[in-house]
Amino acid sequence: MSTESSSRATFPPGLHNAYLFAVFNALSFQVVLGSPMVLYAKTLNASATVLGIIAGMMPLLVIFQIPAAHYVARVGYKRFVFAGWGTRVMFIFAMALVPFTGGFLDAGTRLALILMLLFGFNLSRGISSSAWLPWIAGLVPEAVRGRYLARDAACVSVASVACALLAAFCLGTNPSPWQFAVLFGFSGLAGAASLNFLKRMPDVPVPEEDRQSKTQVPWLEMSRHQPFRRLLWEAMAWAVVYGGIQAFTVAFLKSETALAEGQILFLSAVFYCGGLGSLWFLGSRLDSLGSKPVLSFSFLIWLVLLAGWVALAGGYFKATWSLLLGLHFFMGLFSALVQMSNTRLAMAVSPVMGRSHFFAIYSVTTSLALGTAPVGWGMLIDALGQRDYLWLNLHWTRFTLFFAAIAVVMFIALILSRRLEEPKAVNMEALLREILIQSPQRVWFRLWPRG
Repeated sequence: MSTESSSRATFPPGLHNAYLFAVFNALSFQVVLGSPMVLYAKTLNASATVLGIIAGMMPLLVIFQIPAAHYVARVGYKRFVFAGWGTRVMFIFAMALVPFTGGFLDAGTRLALILMLLFGFNLSRGISSSAWLPWIAGLVPEAVRGRYLARDAACVSVASVACALLAAFCLGTNPSPWQFAVLFGFSGLAGAASLNFLKRMPDVPVPEEDRQSKTQVPWLEMSRHQPFRRLLWEAMAWAVVYGGIQAFTVAFLKSETALAEGQILFLSAVFYCGGLGSLWFLGSRLDSLGSKPVLSFSFLIWLVLLAGWVALAGGYFKATWSLLLGLHFFMGLFSALVQMSNTRLAMAVSPVMGRSHFFAIYSVTTSLALGTAPVGWGMLIDALGQRDYLWLNLHWTRFTLFFAAIAVVMFIALILSRRLEEPKAVNMEALLREILIQSPQRVWFRLWPRG
């Protein structure tokens, strides 16, 4: 796609409300689906398997997009999303009450109650999200979707940084239950505010062929569409990696280092700062570069980052602030690039007719991988227990083996990314030229001493 065509295309009026929705939505879900919820579950003596269930519940329940996609055409995109998002806000306010039940409920019962409320929250989200991608794909012109996704990711990253810093300040060291309750209450208020901007977003009509079609959806044939199928395999491999990294880097820092809750949440803020940096790095040029080369380059960097985690868990490196800050920043940057690239490519390879169903297949299959992965990784970590073997000057503990296994899956994702079909994408050589020569980063190379 040429730069000229991208510059001629414009965003539709009222799209700024989508960015404001993204900000307040991120302020809300980063509490109940992110590090604060993991830390609260740890105070209730949750095992690694339970932490995996918490991390995997949201993507697992996206499977309800398949039956829900049939009703999107009848209800309309906007009404469908609004109903689901409104329902999940009520579950957040219920979660804010759980920490106050410590006087008459034991830790195990409170953990079960949180799991039940998270199930309701994620179920309502999973159903309603079936209308989100078709809505955005119909609203945003193809030539500027990369720019939209980059700006949307920037909004989410800014809000996530603010949320992580707020959570760090709120929880501090050895937080009391009421501090978690305040944080969950803030999440509910932010979620309620996001509904106001969601309601102001412009709606788009459902394609007439989707609205009137009463034939059985050929799910199997749709999944065999070759460009779409190759994207599914790559995205699922990435989901297996990201589903484990999200939960168990926090668990590793909490159980294997001397960091307090506030310090761990500060590192989460740095992660989201990296996501914000993706807009400056390559995100704003996705439309001209294409998704395929950005994915391959991001996976290569991820392999380097995972080698750092293996060395850290194995005792080769000490858990210094400089190392932890660097790992979190670049993980945030390149995970944001992967997410933007995959979403943009899904929009590109999904035919207009039946788009809701193609997106439902994409969301469900990748989310199943994203949901089952942390449960499987958690069971693996629990099964390994406290084993410690010295090999290659590394202590091979449960977390060392976990990060090494994640790296193997990441290598598979890299291979799969090279098989993606995107005719308008540039090659890797052009991407490296963009990074090293034509981007603002060239200033660093010019300033670097040449001996």
